[in-house]
Amino acid sequence: MRSAARDAPVSAARLLIVDDDAGQRGLLEAFLRSQGFETVTAPCGEEALALLAEGGFGMMISDVRMPGISGLETLRRARERHAVLPVLLVTGYADIREAVGAMRDGAVNYLSKPIDLDELLASVRHALGLVQAGPSPAVPDRALPPHVVARSPLMRALFRDAALIAGSDSRVLMAGESGAGKEVLADVIHHWSHRADGPLVKVNCAAIPEALLESELFGHERGAFTGATSQRIGRFEQATDGTIFLDEIGDMSPNLQAKLLRVTQDGRFQRVGSNREIGSNARILAASNRNLEEEVRQGRFREDLFYRLNVVELSVPPLRERREDIQPLANHFLEQFAQGRARLSSAVTEILDRYAWPGNVRELRNAMERAALLSRGDVVLPEHLPNRIRATATVTAGPPPDPGEVMRLDALERQTILQVLHEQDFNRTGTARVLGISRRALIYKLQRLRELGCRVDAPGTGSGTPGLERGSDPAAQPPES
Repeated sequence: MRSAARDAPVSAARLLIVDDDAGQRGLLEAFLRSQGFETVTAPCGEEALALLAEGGFGMMISDVRMPGISGLETLRRARERHAVLPVLLVTGYADIREAVGAMRDGAVNYLSKPIDLDELLASVRHALGLVQAGPSPAVPDRALPPHVVARSPLMRALFRDAALIAGSDSRVLMAGESGAGKEVLADVIHHWSHRADGPLVKVNCAAIPEALLESELFGHERGAFTGATSQRIGRFEQATDGTIFLDEIGDMSPNLQAKLLRVTQDGRFQRVGSNREIGSNARILAASNRNLEEEVRQGRFREDLFYRLNVVELSVPPLRERREDIQPLANHFLEQFAQGRARLSSAVTEILDRYAWPGNVRELRNAMERAALLSRGDVVLPEHLPNRIRATATVTAGPPPDPGEVMRLDALERQTILQVLHEQDFNRTGTARVLGISRRALIYKLQRLRELGCRVDAPGTGSGTPGLERGSDPAAQPPES
């Protein structure tokens, strides 16, 4: 199987993508095309089998749960005529029994949604015998807007992922604490997309009373309720040919969740007080500061809606996890509020570095606005900062950390990450959950560990260090610092 394709250039590989979800289909198509592959798409297993009969495909990537014949049945029927065709299965409902069955039937891998694009590319390259091409996807050359500051590796990695998916119409679910920058990320994705000339409509679902949110989203007819004196166009209609950003979606009521689910399926909805269906092709970006997986487990958020929205998951790290951004952001906000007439004193710089920033970038912005006013365009001193920032930084002040201690902490962190990664069978989502960090933060740390020679990928994906036996696995014996 691999020997036939081993010498084929990337551009010659033709991939068949099968998924009933147009958003997911578009994401995989846009991403794999950006990596040099030729792609053909099919919305169902029946159409995929008809395309396979025409020949010329180097690999098939198929969803598992689809209307009509499932991805597993499509795999079995494809095997009857295409015995050596590499098939990669993806699913939003990971089930170990299905995974075992799929691997037994000849699938080269079984990935969970939301898809880790690094893992997808590694699996495709490995299946096509292109393992030497390296694990990191090529990134479109996109410049950040001038008002966006991203100096830290975590934020650069986040915007790299945003650049990879911006060109598709796939839905995106953004996670992160309040004030971390989810709305800025939505702005950038819209700006980089082919919808940039269309509207970007923003709705904060937590800021609008439940009784009014349905009308806000879908509009209403005259006389639909008391006070509805005229017809009103909803936000989804306003966002046609553009993007709608639904912030704090975890606060949406179960009734509205059901109506939003319908929109994610076919873009159809009804205005309040109307029986006529209308449609919108708006791309949906959603965000929440809640753990929506936990909300699903607690029965407060629909599981089917969660998976419909979570085609791509982007996690915005809190400011305390990307301290390299604190000074550039502070200078950016100070420049904005003082028109370049103020600067930070060294004492203030030290306080900003020591503070934990529970309110994230929003808190830093507010602090710089206050400092610009109180300093009157001169040097910003500690007394110009809010008391809570000054007090906390004073309490936590101490001597600089010992370099040897820092190295020991790095080694301990590395050993802990690799141990949990193995215990979770290389599952990134499970590992991040156990470690209590964002998935994106984990992926960044794994990229660093991969560069150090540690095995961070499951055997057979081809993106780790080849030729290592488990007994000599650096994961079990982390390299000395």
